Amino acid sequence: PDISYIVSAVNSIAKFVHSGQLIILESTTYPGTTEEVVLPRLEAGGLKAGHDFYLAFSPERIDPGNPIYGTANTPKVIGGHTEQCTRIAQQFYETFIQKMIVVSSTRTAEMVKLLENTFRSVNIGLVNELALMCDKMGLDVWEIIDAAATKPFGFMPFYPGPGLGGHCIPVDPHYLSWKAKTYEFYARFIELASEINSSMPEFVLRKIIDALNDHQKCIRGSTLLILGVAYKRDVGDTRESPALDVMKLLAGRGADLMYHDPYVPTMSLDGYGSYHSVPLTDKVLAEADAAIIMTDHSNLDYGSIVKCARLIVDTRNATAAICHGDEHIVKL
Repeated sequence: PDISYIVSAVNSIAKFVHSGQLIILESTTYPGTTEEVVLPRLEAGGLKAGHDFYLAFSPERIDPGNPIYGTANTPKVIGGHTEQCTRIAQQFYETFIQKMIVVSSTRTAEMVKLLENTFRSVNIGLVNELALMCDKMGLDVWEIIDAAATKPFGFMPFYPGPGLGGHCIPVDPHYLSWKAKTYEFYARFIELASEINSSMPEFVLRKIIDALNDHQKCIRGSTLLILGVAYKRDVGDTRESPALDVMKLLAGRGADLMYHDPYVPTMSLDGYGSYHSVPLTDKVLAEADAAIIMTDHSNLDYGSIVKCARLIVDTRNATAAICHGDEHIVKL
């Protein structure tokens, strides 16, 4: 793991450590970072954590675009280097966060965050594998998940997609997998989920190629409109976005690309230059050989998209409420 930014920040802070100071690491990282990397640097000047200053780890819990849970009402996990470190950190957070979850150590708190994100990665990997399976069997994976989700216990719905995005879920489980290997433990679920999730952009590429072929179109020279390039709905963050991976694959096959994303006015595609979001007009939709729904922003007019687009490849099931069984709509 590249923790150079953590090291740089800690080295800067270490120059100014003083008695009574509270220092908290929030960056997601592997278990042991606070004790093995942060602590010795802060104590190098002679002051001791838990006696002279206070050190804790408290992972950031943010869900961008979530209208219900923000910083104040999302429970905060805290693990201090000592009990006193934990108490001081808890007193700090209680000034602006409603509920504290105190755990026994910084290593425990670090592992909590990795479990949260690995849980999502593995379960998304499971439904992505189910999507690949259902594609072979001619079954509708979205219908199957929605039906299973009616069970009032023992099931939590996750949904397939074109791949994992954001700066957390695609990356964080690898911290845990790497650390496990230092204990001679191989994290098979984590590695397999990553393998499946990483394969989804190629699967989407094949779906687009097949859909174009069924409409007597070759991918080379086709004009493709990408709808949404952010990594998740209703945010403007493109970090690790699977839409970019799919766009690179399409551009590499000779497709002419344009995109619309109300949250991302401009973007760069490594090796293929810069792009600007185009207006989502009926004319733009009608002239494109295919519209590819990569991010299901809630403010897109899916009725107009279904009406005007010649061909739609829907990787998010965004058109499900509008139409069923339309020949010009291909789902994941």
